[in-house]
Amino acid sequence: MPALADATRSVGSPAAKSLRQEALRLLLLPDTHHKASAVRALDAARCAVDAPACLTQPEGVPGRPELPQLVQPGALKHRAVGTAEGHASLIHALTHIEANAINLALDIVWRFADMPQAFYRDWWQVAVEEALHFELLQAHLQSLGFAYGDFPAHDGLWEMAERTRHDLLARLALVPRTLEARGLDATPAIRTKLVSIGDKSGAAILDIILRDEIGHVATGNRWYASLCQQRGLDPVSTYAELAHQHAAPVPKGPFNLSARRAAGFSDTELAALCGTPQAA
Repeated sequence: MPALADATRSVGSPAAKSLRQEALRLLLLPDTHHKASAVRALDAARCAVDAPACLTQPEGVPGRPELPQLVQPGALKHRAVGTAEGHASLIHALTHIEANAINLALDIVWRFADMPQAFYRDWWQVAVEEALHFELLQAHLQSLGFAYGDFPAHDGLWEMAERTRHDLLARLALVPRTLEARGLDATPAIRTKLVSIGDKSGAAILDIILRDEIGHVATGNRWYASLCQQRGLDPVSTYAELAHQHAAPVPKGPFNLSARRAAGFSDTELAALCGTPQAA
């Protein structure tokens, strides 16, 4: 039955690539531009998922370029967005987020075994879209006369991936549903900043990213809810427990409630997020 269910294995092609092994291979690539283009070029439909495989983490996860230099968030220099350097620094920070997002999507594909095939294909599609976001932002950064790696960056997204590497439920709760969901809240204000300095191209890229990120957070919500249901857990109280256990940052408003609803957060979850009986 598993062989029949894996419709991606081509007839007469016993050497079909494993999507999960390909995710790990690409995760190890140090050059982010090469990684992004390789993710977008892979024909995932011709790969077998190989869900039962228990893959061993090799050295070098995730593969990264020498630059940007990774520092603590408090060490990042604040630059006024109205200056050329401040403008580029903001686009660079967004580019770095997308570089990390590629790694996060690839990591969840290879790391966690024995999920339904739709799980892996959902997250592979997320990886493809994150790769596009990176390429759009990298090209925009270059149009400003700068390159990815020209500014320091922090590693908060991947640090949470490390903390949740042994627990898929925690990974789903605290990466897509917490850290990446913050992007839904922050993007409108960043877009407004870019428009205020005449960067219509950057604002258009953020429109694409927000549209896709609603879908990515929805993917996290859907699989988190599925696992909670499978394990007989209450999603709201379980989230609070996981956030405390893994020292997740507490989301602070203002919240983009319309985007969060579109991404699948329930009114009960939004009320808990806002600390009110009902979400506004």
